[in-house]
Parts: sequence; C-alpha cells; structure tokens
Amino acid sequence: MSDLMPPVAETGHTKAHGKQGDFAIEARGLRKRFKSGKAFVEVLKGVDFDARHGDLTMVMGPSGSGKSTLIAALSGLLRPEEGEVDTLGVDNLWKLSPDKIDKFRLDHCGFIFQGFNLFPALTALQQVTTVLKFQGLSSSAARKRATLALEEVGLGPRLHQRPSALSGGEKQRVAIARCLAKDPQILFADEPTSALDGENGQVVIRLLRRAATEHGAAVICVTHDPRLEEWADRVIKIEDGVIIDDQRRTPNPHAKLASH
Repeated sequence: MSDLMPPVAETGHTKAHGKQGDFAIEARGLRKRFKSGKAFVEVLKGVDFDARHGDLTMVMGPSGSGKSTLIAALSGLLRPEEGEVDTLGVDNLWKLSPDKIDKFRLDHCGFIFQGFNLFPALTALQQVTTVLKFQGLSSSAARKRATLALEEVGLGPRLHQRPSALSGGEKQRVAIARCLAKDPQILFADEPTSALDGENGQVVIRLLRRAATEHGAAVICVTHDPRLEEWADRVIKIEDGVIIDDQRRTPNPHAKLASH
C-alpha cells in the first residue's frame, strides 16, 4: 500500500468477525482487462488494496478510473486476470468455485447500487424479507428482522409501499435496509448518493457510517463525489487503474452534505 498509510500491526489473516481494525479484505496485484475492438484496455494495473472492519473506506476517482471494476473484483462479481483476494478468512476468493463465490456473497456481503435494484411488484418489507429467506431464515424471523432494518433507516411507516410510491431517497433506504438486515461483514456501495439530493444523500452516508461504526462492517464506498470524504476513515484515490493516493483521516460526525 501507499507509504502515506501509517504502519498497522500485522494480523496474519483476514477475519470473518473481526474487531475494529482487523483486516476484512487484502488484495494483491489485481489486473483486469477488457476487449475494445481488436485491442485490450487494462482497467486495473496491479492494484493492491485492503479494507478493515469498522472502517468506511472511500474509493474515489473520475469515471473510467477503474473504481467500480475494483469492487467487482474484490466482491467476486468480476474475475481478474491476475491477482488474489483474501477475505474473511478465505485464502483467495477466486480459487473457489462459482457456486461457492455466490454463497460467500450471499452470506457475508451487502451491496448498495446507484440504481436501487428493487423489485417493482414487492413492498419495502417484501424486498428485505426475500433476501433473508434466501439465507435460510423462516418467514416469521425474516419478517421480524426486515421490519427492524426498515425501522432503522426510518421507513417504519412505509413498510407496505411498493417502489412506485416511494421517493428516490426512500428507495435507496430500502436498498440499505435490505443490505443491513443481512448483517454483512463487508458492505460494497457503488455511487450510492449520486442520484439523490443533499438531504437524502446525507441520510444515506450517515447510514453507511453507522454500518461501519455500529455494525462493525468493512464499508467500501465507490464515489466521485468529494462531499463524502468527511465521513470516511480512509480515502483512496484511483486514476487510470492505479492507486495514486491513500490516506487515513478522522471522520467528521457533524459533517453536512450540501444540496446539489
């Protein structure tokens, strides 16, 4: 990692249920290429990356810098041509079979995307319970946990509303509740505030901050929005497939996200 980072005590292994500061992910030498016409474009150029339990890590960079490709490689969604991803006690995620990678994501990871990815026909409560049932929870247990998660994000009165009746900010909060209800050890967020106004964006970034601080998740947020830096424990900047800056910082709990 960059020499801008202070030394950290060696933990020896990523930890599935680590305490604050334990590594959740350690990746080395990630390379990813995409075909463009007859040539190949290298989007990740030997990237090293780590993330820790209890940290909100911002990965920032312009469009096309490789930041979304990086979290796809870290989360088992997009296989790199080279490199390893050790995560939650697993030595190299990419050595697992596709089925085991899918199971790993279901059991341990949460995802929040710019586009919400909600099912139009399902209520807010059903959006969350569906995922929990895939994890093996009974209907009653899934409903109880889903209700608590939706209440945590301020949607207690909106449990039975479908996406068409929800605002953009409310839809994103449903997506966050669906993620938090799984109690993920790693939470990946890809441009989670870019479609939202300042008020709703602030709700979302505060929830991500809470997921790290109170839930102990390693939260990795990809964004090109510099307004979000104040909430981060760590800001990593990537350009042209290479990490160019990597600094720890003290989050500002009183930060305000101005409206667009």
